[in-house]
Amino acid sequence: MTKTVLITGCSTGIGYACAHALRKQGFDVIASCRAQEDVEKLKGEGLNCIQLDLADTGSILSAIELVKRQTGGKLYGLFNNGAYGQPGALEDLPTEALRKQFETNVFGWHTLTQAVIPLMMANGSGRIVQNSSVLGFVALKYRGAYNASKFAIEGYTDTLRLELEDTSIQVSLIEPGPIESRFRANALAAFFDFIDLNASRHEADYLKQKQRLESVKSGSKYTLPSEAIIDPLLHALTANQAKIRYRVTKPTQYMAICKRILSSRMLDKMLSKGG
Repeated sequence: MTKTVLITGCSTGIGYACAHALRKQGFDVIASCRAQEDVEKLKGEGLNCIQLDLADTGSILSAIELVKRQTGGKLYGLFNNGAYGQPGALEDLPTEALRKQFETNVFGWHTLTQAVIPLMMANGSGRIVQNSSVLGFVALKYRGAYNASKFAIEGYTDTLRLELEDTSIQVSLIEPGPIESRFRANALAAFFDFIDLNASRHEADYLKQKQRLESVKSGSKYTLPSEAIIDPLLHALTANQAKIRYRVTKPTQYMAICKRILSSRMLDKMLSKGG
């Protein structure tokens, strides 16, 4: 029987690549995008795509009702991927900025996850895959809002896994490092929403961050294309026993080792150079 997987954040990057790849692998893919124009674009490419705004509870619940109608309630997999990064020093970010960050990156994921669990339970199996980040277990300067949201997702997912261990639903985390996508462009837009560059004591560092975010390419030899997430996602969805964590890119693997063996102060010194 064909298995249905719902993927969020499919307009570009990881979600886009994975939606097309899973469809080619024989999955019944339901892609979702926040903007209706992106929904129409993906439909034109042959994908089943629906509108879903993770910052809007009503949009999420409407999307779930559509998924139920399309599948008869037979949803097998959820890939929580849609997210964005809010740059800026924490001292400069208003609470509204953090609230907005968490609305999309955490609360929206919770609403969606909570809605699909009963479907998976009724069907006797399911997979929930959360797209976290290397910044879900180590922090970098000027990424505090995003760090906090991904740290939250890590704790949320570990708890969810424990709570579902007596069911047939498996829960996994994918922890990418640098991936080529529109993430930097979206972060740049969010930066200007909340940061007054000239009024901050971090102005010099902000100019460097702005230059980094304006780059079309990351410039790092360790950056991988969005397609690097396809194989880990496929394994998480198809293996008899999915991994708890999939660490993608060398920086993520290296940081996981450093997190285990270095003291907090030593790790701080190393991470401060990467701000």
